[in-house]
Amino acid sequence: MTDSIDPIHRPLVIGLGELLWDLLPPEKHVGGATANFAYHANQLDAEGVVISCIGKDALGNEMEAQLRGRGLTTAGLRYDPSHPTGTVTVTRAADGQPSYVIHTDVAWDFLPFDAELERLAARADAVCYGTLAQRCPTTRQSIRAFLQATRRNCLRVLDINLRQEFYDTETIRASLAPAHVLKLNDEELPKVIALLDLPQDETAAIFTLLERFALHLVALTRGGKGSDLYTRHRVSRNPGYPPPVVADTVGAGDSFTAALVCGLLRYEDLDHIHERASRLASFVCSQPGGTPETRDFLAKLA
Repeated sequence: MTDSIDPIHRPLVIGLGELLWDLLPPEKHVGGATANFAYHANQLDAEGVVISCIGKDALGNEMEAQLRGRGLTTAGLRYDPSHPTGTVTVTRAADGQPSYVIHTDVAWDFLPFDAELERLAARADAVCYGTLAQRCPTTRQSIRAFLQATRRNCLRVLDINLRQEFYDTETIRASLAPAHVLKLNDEELPKVIALLDLPQDETAAIFTLLERFALHLVALTRGGKGSDLYTRHRVSRNPGYPPPVVADTVGAGDSFTAALVCGLLRYEDLDHIHERASRLASFVCSQPGGTPETRDFLAKLA
């Protein structure tokens, strides 16, 4: 085990799904779980790749430039001339918690699956996907095709991401079927319990998920109250590290997931992975937007 991923053999870590602008007052930020996750994986010395669709418009051009400026390849981007680049209106509450209005009929709803994406799927060491990006048939079919094209040992991570009305029981079941890891938060768990008819007790529900869907791990996050990582054989608990000042919480969960994935790919100790992921998520909360520069902070954790 090493402290960092071998730069000569950086794992290919895919963020698959929605790509959009978070419209936070007073400015906009590159957002969407797909971009946030891939960016943070890149900061953690993996090769983070965004796979999504943007419009052929000014916001799309700016998005592409922003991704390149963050050191991300644009090989996974596709372009839709008929639909605008996605946007989300984000409102911050007094405690820093965001609320979202996710606009519909946008480019990331129309991601095509092609031979180049199939080749990326065959090379991927890990892929993170969610339910939000599956709200429309085109992208839903492309996500499922991509997952089917991955290698057997590719780490498939479902960050369930229940937003507004954009989810249902069938989508959740179908998304869990290929997953090795499920990540969700304490607001999403009760909804999953109801939709999948799981035990009402939190721990019993998670162990039922592990068994029913043959998952390797379930990550449950609780915002500033910490998080738990469940496997069939052990539970890792972390109290969390509330930052001294909360800029906003956008992207914190995605940074947590990226650190979890990169740690699992390195076969690190579960408690060590959990500590790093928790501290990174706390740092992201202290910065504006979902993709702050984190390399200096991560170097202090090494």
